[in-house]
Amino acid sequence: MDTQTLPDNMLTTQLKKLVNWARRSSLWPLPFGTACCAIELMATASSRYDLARFGAEAMRFSPRQSDLLIVAGRVGIKMMPVLQHIYQQMAEPKWVISMGACASTGGVFDTYATVQGVDQFIPVDVYVPGCPPRPETLLEGIMAIQRIIDREGLPKDGKRKGLGIAIGPTMTPSPQPAPLTVGGRRV
Repeated sequence: MDTQTLPDNMLTTQLKKLVNWARRSSLWPLPFGTACCAIELMATASSRYDLARFGAEAMRFSPRQSDLLIVAGRVGIKMMPVLQHIYQQMAEPKWVISMGACASTGGVFDTYATVQGVDQFIPVDVYVPGCPPRPETLLEGIMAIQRIIDREGLPKDGKRKGLGIAIGPTMTPSPQPAPLTVGGRRV
């Protein structure tokens, strides 16, 4: 049997890697935005930050069509059953991003009516910190989900547990372009 070399336009890979690449490159997020974090989530989808670079621009508002739940903002006790129901309706495998201090820990709303972290009720894969978090930080969280998909792929039993990865800030504030003056005096 003689061996031939593959033509230049052929590509070989494992099916598992191809499926993971396709899954991570076509995330369909379901935004559950309730407060100011939702504005930052909308800004992430704008042309300035271009969420489409990561294949996640197709926001779906039907849980049966999405595989990434982004909880952005505070969640009240009365909203939690709705959020749980939405999570249960999503097809496996599914991932969850908790965006902002309110969704992750309750934020400054330490009251009886605000859930002190959605991870008490649904498994969270990535925590995006901030009040509200910058769009760049949300993009870092989405890239963390993509790394999780590349590394783990599809679970063998079909069910996953939340990973609880916290994203640290990756940007440093730039200095003021002009000196700050108050009442005509430089501060």
